[in-house]
Amino acid sequence: MEQIIADVLSGEMKPGDVLPSERQLAELLGVSRPAVREALRGVLAAGLIEVRQGDATTVRDFRRHAGLDLLPRLVIRGGELDADVVRSMLEARLHIGPKVAALAAERRPPELVAVLRESLHALDGEPDPVQRQRLALTFWDHVVDGADSIVFRLMYNTLRTTYEPALAALSAVMADEVDRAECYAAIVDAIEAADPGWATKAAGDLLEPATTALLAVLDRLVS
Repeated sequence: MEQIIADVLSGEMKPGDVLPSERQLAELLGVSRPAVREALRGVLAAGLIEVRQGDATTVRDFRRHAGLDLLPRLVIRGGELDADVVRSMLEARLHIGPKVAALAAERRPPELVAVLRESLHALDGEPDPVQRQRLALTFWDHVVDGADSIVFRLMYNTLRTTYEPALAALSAVMADEVDRAECYAAIVDAIEAADPGWATKAAGDLLEPATTALLAVLDRLVS
């Protein structure tokens, strides 16, 4: 399954290409036909192929048919970081964060503010830069809970899964953001005040500087 997905994402297999038969794939990959059949189910679930009964199995355009669960596979391909994918993640983070904070201010459950203040206290007292990033993610995890949106929750889950392996590498760039306890506090105050506009601004004020810095780093890497 991993081999077929890698070939599709690398462009080795292009949209519209016909996959070899199960027997041919079994011979090429050195596995049994039941193993190939199970692998194809996984590739199909990822939205990368189309299987028509009695017809050929063809490659689909993952940009049109795949879901967010594919994102972790796209960040690093062929052992290299895909700058365009990372840029897209940063842009999504910058635009989604303020909206999630605004929804949390509108819909906040009674216990949310206390949970956020406890999370903020842990973040403010943590000296380790990598652990501070983890605690910042936990803070946003609670904000997403307060937003009460299953779509934003699933988006956040995928972004976090993709981002977490790079925590150590990003610690220097992210230090300015995770050290700004007053900005996190402003988000909590806005949510407590049930003020979506304030929450939007507070989240933007927190997220924009690090996002701008990371985008600048990406631009230098690809130039």
